[in-house]
Amino acid sequence: MPSKKALVRRPGPRLAEGLVTHIEREKVDVGLAARQWEAYVEALRTHGWETVEVEPADDCPDAVFVEDTVVVYRNVALITRPGAESRRNETSGVEEAVARLGCSVNWVWEPGTLDGGDVLKVGDTVYVGRGGRTNAAGVRQLRAVFEPLGARVMAVPVSRALHLKSAVTALPDGTVIGHIPKVDTPSLYPRFLPVPEQSGGHVVLLGGEKLLMAASAPKTAELLADLGFEPVVVDIGEFEKLEGCVTCLSVRLRELYV
Repeated sequence: MPSKKALVRRPGPRLAEGLVTHIEREKVDVGLAARQWEAYVEALRTHGWETVEVEPADDCPDAVFVEDTVVVYRNVALITRPGAESRRNETSGVEEAVARLGCSVNWVWEPGTLDGGDVLKVGDTVYVGRGGRTNAAGVRQLRAVFEPLGARVMAVPVSRALHLKSAVTALPDGTVIGHIPKVDTPSLYPRFLPVPEQSGGHVVLLGGEKLLMAASAPKTAELLADLGFEPVVVDIGEFEKLEGCVTCLSVRLRELYV
C-alpha cells in the first residue's frame, strides 16, 4: 500500500541568513517563520501524513528547506550534493532519517551537484532542472540510480528561477503548472497549464484532489478550485522571502514498503 510519510526539519535560529539569489533580500521574522512552519506541518498531519522530523541543523540557515537534501524514487533515496557549498552539511541528518525508514541509500559524488528542488516526479517521469544548483554530472548520477528502477529521466533547463520546482509542479492528473515568466520552456511538458501567480505554480499533492498551496496565490487557488481541485492554503510568507515554497519544506515519501 502507498505510504504517506513526510520528512520535515524545524527552522533554525539563523534562518534569516539563508541564501537569496533571484529576489531582493527582505528582513525575515524568525519567530513568525517558526509559527508558519508549525501550521504547515499541522496541515500535512491533518490530511493524513505522518511527519518525520529530521534532526535540526541549527548552524545551517537553509536547513528547513529539507527537500533539497534528498530525492526518493520508490524505496531508493539519493542523498544530494547541494549546489551551494554552504548547504552541504545539511545532508547528514536526512541520510540517517531515510535509512531509519528503510530506504536504500545512494549518494551524489563530486563533481556532481544536485538540489532536490530541481527534481519533479510525474508518474515515472523524473524531470531534472539543469541550472544554477544542479549540474550535468548531478543529472547523470541521478539517471544512473533511478533509470534501472523504471524512471524516465528528462533534463530541462532552469534559468528563470532558483529551482525547477520554483517554476513548475504538477497536478494529480499529471498536468504541469507554472507561471509563464518563470518557466523556461513550457512546451517540454506534455500538458501545461499556466497560472496567474508565481507561487501558484507550487502545489503539494495531499491525496485525492487536495492541493497544499501558499496563501500568496489566491487567484491560482480560485482557478484550481474551479477545475475541481481542493486547495488547502497555508501562509509561508517568511519562507517565500528566502525563495522557499510549499514543496521545499518537506519530502513526501509515497512509495515506501509498508
